[in-house]
Amino acid sequence: MPREIWQRVLTQIAPFGHTIQFYFQGEPLLHQDLPQMIREAHEAGLYTIVSTNGQAMTPLMAEDLIRAGLNRIIVSMDGLTQETYGAYRVGGSLETTKKALTYLRAAKERLHGRTTIELQCLRLKTNEDEWSAFKEQYKSLGADKLVFKTAQLYNYRDGHPLMPTQECYRRYTKGPDGHFHRKHLRRGCLRVWSGCVITTSGEVLPCCYDKGRDYAYGNIMKTPIKELFSNPQALAFRRAALNGRPNICQECWK
Repeated sequence: MPREIWQRVLTQIAPFGHTIQFYFQGEPLLHQDLPQMIREAHEAGLYTIVSTNGQAMTPLMAEDLIRAGLNRIIVSMDGLTQETYGAYRVGGSLETTKKALTYLRAAKERLHGRTTIELQCLRLKTNEDEWSAFKEQYKSLGADKLVFKTAQLYNYRDGHPLMPTQECYRRYTKGPDGHFHRKHLRRGCLRVWSGCVITTSGEVLPCCYDKGRDYAYGNIMKTPIKELFSNPQALAFRRAALNGRPNICQECWK
């Protein structure tokens, strides 16, 4: 996100916003100004969150994030061996992710930081045998908190090699036709009433599932966020979301 857009975002959301998440369809640690952006958001009174795969973490980056006042950092790690980790994180290094946690823990302790280090694990068939071990080891790996999440999969109609064995841990159920279908969604959605996504070009989207920018409310560089959040496009989307009608709602399982 260019500096000009970031300044517009911060200025407009600081008076009434609560939380800002520095990630959307990309790796936030690749942004060279990330620590400075976090610091500015923190100074403006906003709760700050970063989610990363940890592959770009360095001791210096960990220290900069802690010094900036980052409230929470989510580190994704979906396996305790390179084989189980690489089943989903193709091309990623488990050892690098472990080092990222180590760097964060060391920086937090040295600087007496208050950042919550959260280890996040997707529930996959490939790591089912490790779930108990995750619960036993997450603190020794450097995390303060462990969170399991269900995985969004593609081409799941005839099953998927990463789909967990237990149905309660997957977003899909097998129908009478022998094919897998998305589970029924709960009615309504809090997210589209409580927040939005702002892209690197300034477009305001209803949520993180609008990857194709199909339901954009407008652009923050042309219209203030307060107007965009309550304009006709936003209201129409929320009415439709009450019944899960938008296509992106069919991909979500909360």
